[in-house]
Amino acid sequence: MRNIVFALVLICSVFTIKAQEQELEGSPYYAKHEVKLNGIMLVVGAFEVGYEYLLNDESGVGISVFLPYDDEVLDDIKYYVSPYYRYYFGKKYAGGFFLEGFGMLNRSDRELKFFFFDDNRDNFVTDFALGLGIGGKWITKKGFVGEINYGFARQLFETNESEYNFIGKFGISIGYRF
Repeated sequence: MRNIVFALVLICSVFTIKAQEQELEGSPYYAKHEVKLNGIMLVVGAFEVGYEYLLNDESGVGISVFLPYDDEVLDDIKYYVSPYYRYYFGKKYAGGFFLEGFGMLNRSDRELKFFFFDDNRDNFVTDFALGLGIGGKWITKKGFVGEINYGFARQLFETNESEYNFIGKFGISIGYRF
């Protein structure tokens, strides 16, 4: 009799654990896709939208696109496209504090110097930068995401023709995980 009761309890516990796992997998915490909008850039005069695919509970890859709609945008950046990889240190699935490695294809308005003469015309230079960033991400039970991040990168190609060798990105973003 004890063996039958023990077997029934064991079977019930296995089904209960499996049901809990399926319930957790369907929750927004374990979803794989995120879309985000940077609220700070909207205030500054630009539109930045991002997409992130979560690889597992500790990492994700994504891309963000920055397009200004105001002529007086910080550092006269005309656009950037920035793919990134993030490693998360939080207790929640792909949440909490993170470190980020990113690339940034950008087109900037720079004042170039030729020999000893200053060229005061506006010049657009396309460059690629590599950088590191830090940030934090918070997820609600309904799947809404809040994020703060900051990154700093070094321009790779047009550095000898310009005094601008570094570029940064920052944001306070809201989004949704699905």
